[in-house]
Amino acid sequence: MTRRTSSRPASTSAQRRTAPAATPRGWVSFVGSGPGDPDLLTVRAAELLRAADVVVTETPEHEPMVRSLLGLPAEPAPDEKGPVFVDGGFGDDGQPLTHAARAKVVVREAKRGDAVVRLMAGDPFLHASGPEEAQACVKAGVAFEIVPGVSAALAVPAYAGIPLTTKTTREVSVVAYGPKVDWTRHATRATLVVLGAGEHLAELSDSLVAAGFDEDTAVAVTQHGTTTSQATVRSTLGQLAADARSALLGCPAVVVVGDVVDLRETLSWFESKPLFGWRVLVPRTKEQAGSLSQRLRGHGAVPEEVPTISVEPPRNPQQMDKALRGLVEGRYEWIAFTSVNAVKAVREKFEEYGLDARAFSGLKIACVGDKTAASLEAWGLRPDLVPTGQQSAAGLLEDWPEYDELLDPINRVFLPRADIATENLVAGLIDKGWECDDVTAYRTVRAAPPPAPTRDAIKTGKFDAVVFTSSSTVRNLVGIAGKPHASTVIAVIGPATAKTAEEHGLRVDVLASKPDVEVLVDALADFGAARRQALLDEGLPVTKPSERKPSARRKASSK
Repeated sequence: MTRRTSSRPASTSAQRRTAPAATPRGWVSFVGSGPGDPDLLTVRAAELLRAADVVVTETPEHEPMVRSLLGLPAEPAPDEKGPVFVDGGFGDDGQPLTHAARAKVVVREAKRGDAVVRLMAGDPFLHASGPEEAQACVKAGVAFEIVPGVSAALAVPAYAGIPLTTKTTREVSVVAYGPKVDWTRHATRATLVVLGAGEHLAELSDSLVAAGFDEDTAVAVTQHGTTTSQATVRSTLGQLAADARSALLGCPAVVVVGDVVDLRETLSWFESKPLFGWRVLVPRTKEQAGSLSQRLRGHGAVPEEVPTISVEPPRNPQQMDKALRGLVEGRYEWIAFTSVNAVKAVREKFEEYGLDARAFSGLKIACVGDKTAASLEAWGLRPDLVPTGQQSAAGLLEDWPEYDELLDPINRVFLPRADIATENLVAGLIDKGWECDDVTAYRTVRAAPPPAPTRDAIKTGKFDAVVFTSSSTVRNLVGIAGKPHASTVIAVIGPATAKTAEEHGLRVDVLASKPDVEVLVDALADFGAARRQALLDEGLPVTKPSERKPSARRKASSK
């Protein structure tokens, strides 16, 4: 009745155990996943998921969430070492499993002797099948634990900007919608939260009015709460069905009834984020885009990383080998790192030769900026020189000291870089009296084209914005996927990148004040906030760039 979505055989997790007991003893952790936002997972939930042999999911979103948490690829690989995923939400016929059928799935997996995480939406013991499944474990002699999760009844109203209680509103009822609910019991409550009524809003409003609620009572319906697809409609009981229908709201949804709904007008913090729901293209690998994508999420965006370059070893490794021997032998006074990739390339060579950071003893280290410095510090090295001004090769050169034969016993600099690096830094160092060994530490080659749906989204304007962090990302993205659509907001990290974008026929909307990815993201957020306010001032609905015609978007961006 269930589907194992891992590509590994069912017995793989049991086979991993080096000393299996004669009688397998499983353990089930009923873990609340919250209402949708993966950041609402508890610390204990994350800990158990990392140690799980089997994860029994409940919704289609659960497996991608866990795979992302564990750093697993989006698609299962035959040799991956993560947990086996078992679909506990639906049977092989595509129909939802009953509570009893889900309980059988959980007990069966535990009896294999595995550590099982039963991942449940919201909280396991609040309007969920946790009690029934836990009782099945008791009956089968399987040990279990309960890890509470953030309930949709609490989290979704909070993300919609609706407090359930105030200093004058002290009572709350939480009810799962059903035809047999006695709504008169809740007519005197100050706040009513209804779960599972997304497809029954007309019946719900009629039942509440019949139970004694006034037709003018404020009500809010929130769909896909706590995610960047969240949408909320504020209405009254008399107009609820019509307003929700016009907004195309449906299931899943959380309904809040009461005067507290009016506070959303001033407390709506999530849906009013400047980039809320924007699909933003990030032409970098996941490893490179970490802080950039995280900051985009903080502004409400949905980043999508598309690698535009691939980092490859140099064609002629002998040059790098010779330079590293010179480093160990004390041939250099300085080593200068101009990128995180350069640090990675040198570190990999060190590991290949069995060397560690101690080989840098007595060597002065320079790096081009904070990100490169952080990658050095992760290796246990502290740079002696980081630009105080512009974090670029030009900024590094500006702060680099002149060669002084009395102070500097050696006048040579080791410069491990990409094969496409410019000559300006080398020329500048020579002008300052230094000799440079400009060594190709790695090659940057154009990445393979992204999947066809991503290419189509780029060309047809399904992305709301794209952030370019270098001229090469512009050239390579256009080369492998085509030009972004005219409605897409173009954000660039500096003047050189802006010039390249314009040369490729792109209109630059956002230019960072300094070449820093966080500054770039904040500048895009400022653009989004100004655009949102302009729409509100004109009395227009707040839409995303992908939802408007190019001519209208250009008019808004020029304000």
